Amino acid sequence: MVQPASMITLTAARQQQLTKWARAGTTPQRLARRARIILGSAAGLGTRRLAQQERMSRTTVQRWRARFLADGCDGLRDRPRRGRPAVLPPTTRALVVALACERPADRGVPLSRYSLSDLAAEAAHVLGSEADPSRSSIWRWLLRDALRPWRYEYWIFPRDPHFLELAGPVLDLYACRWEGQPLWHDEYVLSADEKTSIQARHRLQATLPPGPQQAARVEHEYARQGAIQYLAAWDVHRAVLFGRCEPKTGKAPFGRLVDQVMEQEPYRSARRVFWIVDNGSSHRGQRAAEELQARHPRLKVVHTPVHASWLNQIELYFSILQRKVLTPNDLSSLDALIERIHAFGERYSALEKPFAWTFTRQDLERRLRDPLLLLEPQDSLRVAA
Repeated sequence: MVQPASMITLTAARQQQLTKWARAGTTPQRLARRARIILGSAAGLGTRRLAQQERMSRTTVQRWRARFLADGCDGLRDRPRRGRPAVLPPTTRALVVALACERPADRGVPLSRYSLSDLAAEAAHVLGSEADPSRSSIWRWLLRDALRPWRYEYWIFPRDPHFLELAGPVLDLYACRWEGQPLWHDEYVLSADEKTSIQARHRLQATLPPGPQQAARVEHEYARQGAIQYLAAWDVHRAVLFGRCEPKTGKAPFGRLVDQVMEQEPYRSARRVFWIVDNGSSHRGQRAAEELQARHPRLKVVHTPVHASWLNQIELYFSILQRKVLTPNDLSSLDALIERIHAFGERYSALEKPFAWTFTRQDLERRLRDPLLLLEPQDSLRVAA
């Protein structure tokens, strides 16, 4: 014979407490569900109905009714759990964080960087039997301090003692100034460089277009159809691109690019045309600058410092070209590659949108005064791609 469920009668204080637990948004869900069971039982709902309403078994409903009848509202709280108590002191966490902020080589560990398992093993080695933090504990500690010791970024510190002396004029030209004076309306600034060894790759199987919940598929294997060198010049303020493809790089191919630009208006009759270039072999040093100026007297070559390609705006265009045209690359011939590169250059020039460059000489001076600022991202550099 089934025993009838005991009647639950609530006092005003218990009614208020259970209602608060059931309605408060900060109450743990397990406690709120238990409070709703007792409130429903006091309202006359049966065990089966409460089990369906709270999506639990009838046995669970009966257990919480019994605990409430025995201990009141305190019976609905979680009882102390068995198991190992928390024994990891704050010093253990501090040690793990300190390890994550060190290079493994500084401690004689033959690793280039720590993984989560490596940190756990090293912490156990240092602490011995005193404490043995788990991988999950270490993960929580690292997450709290936003530490990812397995990640890394490349950076390069400017070693040229004349870095500001060389970089400053480039930044001034981007701001339409030269030697402290604003540029005239018939003076122009071009940024030029070469993008070398661009391969035409013909995939062994046709590239499949994207579909619903399916990315485009590109065959991994390909047949090389040859390679070209792309030389380009970017008018910084007019947002006009000039480019040509050559079989090789060198002074002669770069000279042909210069001739291509300087023999057309408005550069042919300009007061001055500044060419910003890096220290590549095609245009390195004062001798190369003098040779170009001898062919075009209105031309003025401005070199960037060594290891400062980020100062050259044409590199921004090369990055866009790489992402939008060359990756992935599936072309049947070298001529098709050349045609696509030139077609994209015309398409991009038609936008008439200069790069929104806001990094100034003053920003560079501030970073060079404090070397730690050189490790920060270029927050003041904004590029409209």
